[in-house]
This record gives sequence, C-alpha cells and structure tokens, in this order.
Amino acid sequence: MANVAVDEDQQWLLNCLSATLDPNQEVRSFAEAFLDQASLQPGFGGGLSKVAANRDLPFGLRQISFFETALLLKQFIKKHWQEGDESFQHPAVSSDEKAVIRRLLLSTLGDPNRKLCTAISMAIASIAVYDWPESWPDLLPFLVRLIGDQSDMNGVHGALRCLALLSGDLDDKMIPTLVPVLFPCLYIIVSSSQTYNKYLRTKALSIVYACTSMLGAMSGVYQAETSALMEPMLEPWIDQFSFILEHPVQPEDPDDWSIRMEVLKCLNQFVQNFPSFTESEFMVIVGPLWQTFVSSLRVYTRSAIEGTEDPYKGSYDSDGAEKSLDSFVVQLFEFLLTIVGSTKLVKVVNNIADLVYYTIAFLQVTEQQVHMWSMDANQFVADEDDVTYSCRVSGALLLEEVATCCGREGIDAIINAARKRFSESQQEKAGGSVVWWRIREATLFALASLSEQLLEAEVSGLTKVSLGNLLEQMITEDMGIGVHEYPFLYARMFISVAKFSSVISCGILEHFLHAAVKTIGMGVPPAVKVGACRALSQLLPEANKSVIQPQMMGLLSSLTDLLHQASDETLHLVLETMQASIRAGHESSASAEPTISPVILNMWALHISNPFISIDAIEVLEAIKMAPGCIHPLTSRILPYLGPVLNKPQQQPDGLVAGSLDLLTMLLKNAPTDVVKAAYDVCFDSIIRIVLQSDDHSEMQNATECLASFVSGGRQELLAWGSDSGFTMRSLLDAASRLLDPDLESSGSLFVGSYILQLILHLPSQMGQHIRDLIVALVRRMQSASIAGLKSSLLLIFARLIHTSTPNVEQFINLLITIPAEGYQNAFLYVMSEWTKEQGEIQGAYQIKVTTSALALLLSTRHLELSNINVQGHIIKSMEGITTRSKAKSTPDQWTIVPLPAKILALLADALIEIQEQVRDAEDEDSDWEEIHEGEGDMESDKDLLSSAVATPFGRSTDELHLEAMAKAYNENQEDDYEDDTLSIADPLNEINLANYLIKFFLEFSQSDRQLFDNLCQSLTLAQQNAIKNVLNR
Repeated sequence: MANVAVDEDQQWLLNCLSATLDPNQEVRSFAEAFLDQASLQPGFGGGLSKVAANRDLPFGLRQISFFETALLLKQFIKKHWQEGDESFQHPAVSSDEKAVIRRLLLSTLGDPNRKLCTAISMAIASIAVYDWPESWPDLLPFLVRLIGDQSDMNGVHGALRCLALLSGDLDDKMIPTLVPVLFPCLYIIVSSSQTYNKYLRTKALSIVYACTSMLGAMSGVYQAETSALMEPMLEPWIDQFSFILEHPVQPEDPDDWSIRMEVLKCLNQFVQNFPSFTESEFMVIVGPLWQTFVSSLRVYTRSAIEGTEDPYKGSYDSDGAEKSLDSFVVQLFEFLLTIVGSTKLVKVVNNIADLVYYTIAFLQVTEQQVHMWSMDANQFVADEDDVTYSCRVSGALLLEEVATCCGREGIDAIINAARKRFSESQQEKAGGSVVWWRIREATLFALASLSEQLLEAEVSGLTKVSLGNLLEQMITEDMGIGVHEYPFLYARMFISVAKFSSVISCGILEHFLHAAVKTIGMGVPPAVKVGACRALSQLLPEANKSVIQPQMMGLLSSLTDLLHQASDETLHLVLETMQASIRAGHESSASAEPTISPVILNMWALHISNPFISIDAIEVLEAIKMAPGCIHPLTSRILPYLGPVLNKPQQQPDGLVAGSLDLLTMLLKNAPTDVVKAAYDVCFDSIIRIVLQSDDHSEMQNATECLASFVSGGRQELLAWGSDSGFTMRSLLDAASRLLDPDLESSGSLFVGSYILQLILHLPSQMGQHIRDLIVALVRRMQSASIAGLKSSLLLIFARLIHTSTPNVEQFINLLITIPAEGYQNAFLYVMSEWTKEQGEIQGAYQIKVTTSALALLLSTRHLELSNINVQGHIIKSMEGITTRSKAKSTPDQWTIVPLPAKILALLADALIEIQEQVRDAEDEDSDWEEIHEGEGDMESDKDLLSSAVATPFGRSTDELHLEAMAKAYNENQEDDYEDDTLSIADPLNEINLANYLIKFFLEFSQSDRQLFDNLCQSLTLAQQNAIKNVLNR
C-alpha cells in the first residue's frame, strides 16, 4: 500500500497524541482537551485513519501514536458514527468521511506489526457493526481476496483477524452465501502447512468454528438447508482434522495445542449440529483423536503434573487467545464428553475402559496446584467448591457422562479403572516413589465426584461390586500415613468417606469422625483441616449422638479458635461446619452458647459487607437459637445490639442496617410470643420508620420481611402491644401504603406481597375494613411494577382474596369491576390480563396451589364478565429463521387473542400436565404404586370420583393409583424448597392437594355445563385435551 505523506494537520495531530503521554499533567490535560475539541470537527476521523495508515513515521513514534489513535478512533466511531445509537453524540460523521476512513483502514490491514494489525481489525469490526453489509458491501469480497493472496502473508493475517472478529456477527441471511465462498479459501490455508504457519491455520479454523456455530443455530429451523450446505464439505474437513490430530502432541509447543484446540471446537460443532455426520465419517477421526488424547497425557504429565508449572499457563497470543496446555486439555475433554453423550457416536468408541483409565490420570494434582494449595488454603477451597475452568473439573465431568450414558459398561469401566490405578499406586509406593499418592488421590477424587451415580448403580443392581468394600480397602491402607507428608491425600480421604458414608462400615466412619474432630484442633496443613471440615459437615447430621456428644464441647471450642485463623474462603467452610456441629450437639450447645454466640455475632458484624459470610453467620446463630434453652439468652445478646443500629440507621456503615434486619427476621421466625414481644418493644417503631423513610432498597426489602415476621409471630396479640389500641395497626397500614406507592421503585416494594398476605391471614377483620382501598393500591402498584417477581407476588394477593371471598366470589368480581385501572375498562380486566400472562411463571408450591385453585374458583362462577374479556393466548411462531437482536426489535412476538374462560381452562390443563410429568419422573425412580397411598389421608374422599374405573386385583383402578401418584409426586417435588417457609405454612390453603383439587374441578365443571365445557375444550391444544381426558374418560 502507498505510504501517506505527513501534512500539516497530521503533524498537529501527532504532536497532540504524543503530548497525551507527556509526564507533565498540565501538558497531558491540555492535549486531551485539544483532541476532545478536535473530535467535533469534520475530518477528525479521517485524520486519525491517515495517522494509522502512515508507515513513513518512525516505528517508535508510530507505535506510541497509533495506540492513542486506536483508542480515539474506537471512541470516535462509538460516539459519532451512527445516529440513533445509544451512545451517539453530535456531530455525525459525513458519508464522504466514512468512506475515507473505511478505505484507509482496509489498506492498513497488511501492517507487519501484529498488535497494530489487531487494533485496525477491531476498528474495522466496530464500523462493520453499523455499515456491513448494506453500506459496505465490498468488505467481505475484499477480505476473501486478501486471504487468498499468498504473496502477502501480513495481509492474510490481517484479513483472518478481521474475519474472526466479524464472524461473531454473521446472521442466517449472510452465512449461506458466505460459506461456499469462504470455506474453500480457509481450507487451502488450513491444509497448506508448508505455506501457512500454525498461527494462520489456527485463525482460519476459528472462523470455520464461528460459521459452523451459526449454521448449528440455524439447523433448528433450516435443518435440510444447512445439511445440504455442509454435507459436501464434511469429508475433506474431517480428513484435514485427522491429519492435524494424528501426530503426537508436542511438548512446549503452544501453537500446536492451539490448532488442535480449534480442530476440536469445530468437530464439536459438526457432531452436535449436523445429523449427516455419520458413524462411518466419525470412524476416520477416532484413531487420530485417540492419538491426541494419549499423547497429550504424556505431555501434560511431564509439563503440569511433574513439572514446576505449565510454562505457558496464562500466556496469550497477539489477539488475546489463551495458549496454555490446560485450556487445550479442557477442550479435549469437552469434545470427548460430546461423543460419550451421543448415542450414535459412543458406539464407535470401543475403548470406554481405556478412556476412563487415562482420564483418571489427568485428574492428578499438578505441581503448581501443590504449591498454590500449600501456600493458600483459600485457593484449595475455591478450587474444590467452584466449577473452575480446570483439567480436574473437566475430566470429572467426562467421567460423570460415562457413568450416565454408558450404563453397566460405564460403571464397570469406572470401578475397574479405579482398582487398576489403586494397584499401580500400591506398586509405586512399594517401589519408593515419592509421588505415589498423586494417582491414589486422583482415583479417590474421581470416585467421590461420581458418588451419586455409583451409589445409585449399587442400589439398583447395575453393579455387583460393593462400593463400601472398595472404598474401605483404599482408605484403610492409608489411615496411618503422615498427615504432614501427604496432606492432599489425607484431605481427599476425609471427603471420600463423607461422600460414601452410606456404604462404609460404622467402625470406619467412627474412626474418621473422631479423626476429623481431632484434626480440627491440631497443627496440621490447612488442606487437611478443609477435608476434616467437609467430612464433619456431612457426617455429623447422621452420626450416633451418644458417640459424638462427649467430643462436642471440644469440637466447638476448636472450631471457634479456627474462626479466628480463617480467611474469607475458608471462613464459609468453618461456619458451615460449626452449624452442623451445633445441630448435632443439640443439648450440649446450650453450654457452649455463652462462648460461641458473641464470637459469631462479632464475625457477622465484621463481615456485614460480605453477604455470603454474613448469611453463614446468621445460619449458625439460627442453629444456636433452635438448640434447647438457647433462644432466650441469644435474644438477650442480639436485641441490645440491634436496637441502637435500627434506631439511628443513617449513622451506620453500609449494609449494617439491612443485615441487622435480616438477623432480627431470623430471630422472629418460629419464636415464642415472649421473644416476639421483646423484639417489638426494642425494634418495631424503628422498623416502621425505616419503611416510611428509607431510600435504600435492601433496607426496605429486609424491613418488609421483618414486619411480615412480626405479624406472623404476634398475630392479634401484636395489636395490643402498642402505646394505644390503634397505634400498631395504623403503623402497619402506613407501611403498607408506602410499599404500595406506585411511584416507589419496584425493588423497594419487592417483598410487599408477602407482608400483605400476612396482614390478610392474621388480621382479617382489621384488613376487611380497608379491602377496597387495598385493591386500588394493589392495582396501581402492579401497573407501575417493573419486576416480574413483584407482579407475581401481588397476583398471589388477588388469588388469596378470591379464596377469602368464597362462597361469594361473584361479589368479589363485581367489586373489581367497579374499581378503575389506567388503560383498562376496570380492575378486573387488568388483573385477569396480567394474571393469565404471568401464571406460567409463578414459582413455589404454595403460590401455585393458591393461584391455580383461585382460577378454578373464578371459572366455576360462570360470571358474565368472564366471557366479555379477551386475553393473550399463545405465541404465533415465526418461520423466518433464527431471531437476531435487530429482527427482535423490528418484529416483536405476536400472540393469539382468546376468551378468558378458554385461557383459564388452558392454564388449569397445563397445571395438570405438569403434575403428570412429575409423576412420570417419579415412576422412573419408583414404580411401586402400592406404597404411594400411604400417608395420603385426603385421597380416600376422591376415590368415589373414580368409581367407573376398571378395578385392579387389589380392588383399586390403575387410574386411581396413577392419580394418587400425581398428588404425592406434586407435593414431594414442591415441598423441599419451601419446608421452612413458615409464612406460607400458616395458611390453611397450603394443605390443598392440587392434583385432587383439579381432578374434582374438571369432573364437576364438565358435569354441570357440558356444552360450555366442550366449547372451551375446542380451543385447547392436543396435549391439554389429553391431560383432561386422562381424568374424565376412563
């Protein structure tokens, strides 16, 4: 490209750019102000581009000025290129200047300086977001020509870099026309190893990956078209991939790892997205892939496991792509995981046993991990807790997929590989190896990672191997090893025993339980204490109380000491262990309360800005509260601290008021009345003031929850605790009024639904006097709500009011009709429009029971207003390909419009479908229907509804058994998440058996007005109709 002469304007610009790097602050500020003003003048962007394109500048000056230029050019494009863009500022760049900038940038793509070339590519890509393809149609043809010019390798590099950036923005209109032209050019680059270096070939493969990813996304709609496009190209690309993978992985060659990684990413897309990719085509890749897998283990062992560290870990190429061996191995595991998960391709893998055997070796602790974990216990805990981007985690996920997808063969392969690796570690140990423990620790890590699948396989009879015996053999041999010499193996033994506690003998469990208790108080490496804490957290809840009670005081004392030594990551683990210890200690916890409570309270206060630690501390205090004889002394410690904090919230550090409200809410939950009264005397007035005056949303949310707990715990007695008979009720209503203010930000009102629910449940006569005002406020708050969760919680209030109005639901509907709603004829029309849209998104067993049954009550009234209302039905699916961001803006979703009764019936049918699906899930786990009826006392009354069913040999119909299963499955699937939610448990509606309720409703509704019922059913989907038929047509 021709060089550009330096004119007067360019010289001025260069001087300003250089001045922005001057050590003198005044000079820098002066230059920055000049450039800021200049950016508003015509020609500024073109001037920057000329500086970027001018290769006559001395390299040092050009490099310094260019990086400043690149930054300014990026900002310039963002601010002034596209009118209407979110970040646009006047003036806009003229069309002529845009053309100059585009031309100059393209001419500079072949710059030999890689970093400069990358910056130019990024500038081109940022312009392409706005201009390509409509205003810049020659961009792609130019880039395709450039990558085909073997005489200009710098140009090839620049074009590939630019295409790599652009490929992320390709849509389903561009890809089909681009791929047939671009892929042959890319294939030439990838296959010509003598002409193009590994970096360029890797970059070409990254573009193939981006394009095939988009084709994969398109295949959901255009499966035939994408298959026809890719099928002719699969074989040559697979052959090329085989060629790259068939050679052994090279040590200390990050370019080799990078090109293989891109190959694996492309293969992953081929396998996942193109059904035409057959077993025979995959066979071509199996041998080379296995060569890469096995040889990479040798390299990984030498470089990472045995070496001091991966010399390329954390290193990146000039484009910012990671080059480490670890990232390559992770990608390798990801592709293998895809293969194992494919029922078609896993058949081709004949060596599952070897795959598992080699994978376990990849799980060994690396030398770098030994160094990091020894120096920093936090890192050890973090790596154990998080699904980090690591070889160990990816390898464990692959083994999990083998256990899940390969049945008995997979389980046997895992157990046999574990035995073989354990035997090898025995031989290494006997031979005097100093690293014998690594493969044994990796074996235990693999088994512990798969504990759920392995235990399930033993219970189901999928394997005849006794896991308990296998684990005991592995761990008993090492029970006497030096904890200081092999800390990570010792830690893994603790964790493994906890994972497999259900199949390990009582003697071994007690040994490790005692060892863990003893370890907490010893001067051992931090990793061992981490393992001991994890073991205690899992073993103590099931431990024999008589065995552990004598040790509890010592354990609690040791954990208290450990709290003072712990840092953030380990603090979470210690607090979790202390919570388990207090719950297990139970009676003995009362003796330790005077010592533990002050320490935990102090820990909570010190870490109030860290929500994870402060929540953990509150959970420990809750465990203390639940211990016999502890709630009153704990209350006497907490309230004197909380009173001054809540009384003067403006004077407290950030987070302390919100955290204090959290702590108080915990204290109130399930508390005796005298504790609620004591908290009322100290804190109630302050909490009301916070709700009325605070602008901090966290404080308002927590204060709302706290008030709900006061109402739930104090009930009618609460109203007598104020200075006069009406003070408390007025305060509660004032708080409700603020929280329902439509002008308040939604986040501040987030928990008002739960609060209003408690007022309705526990103070019904007082709230009944304000029902119309309440509904008006609820409607206004709903209409201004910007958070879906807030809207759902308010809909729950309407549903609960419908139940409260039974048997006069028609009167409640009439009341809603008389209340206005902005933009709607009345509040009933608005509420039902929102309710029918949101019902499918409502979460929680209690919430679903109340809202679903309330919809049934509404439909049962056959109120005339129901048939006058039309609401949103189902989405009208577009057949125009995938939805890009621009397409979503220009063509929003379209919905059908249906009568309200038909929509309600559809929602009730959907609820029935969900319960039936849960039954099918339950059947997979347990098909013994005869046991399901136990404990379901309310089922007997519904058996009469099924008298027409065919009797089974046990005197009960198969439908009846199935319906009982529906009821039980729904309750069991929903109860876990809400078993501690005392606010909803206090409502009798929580006892509704939704399956029975719906069955009874459909039977009664169909019998009372068959013509209406049949008409409404015509609008249902086939699945909805079948769900109802399962109930009616036996």
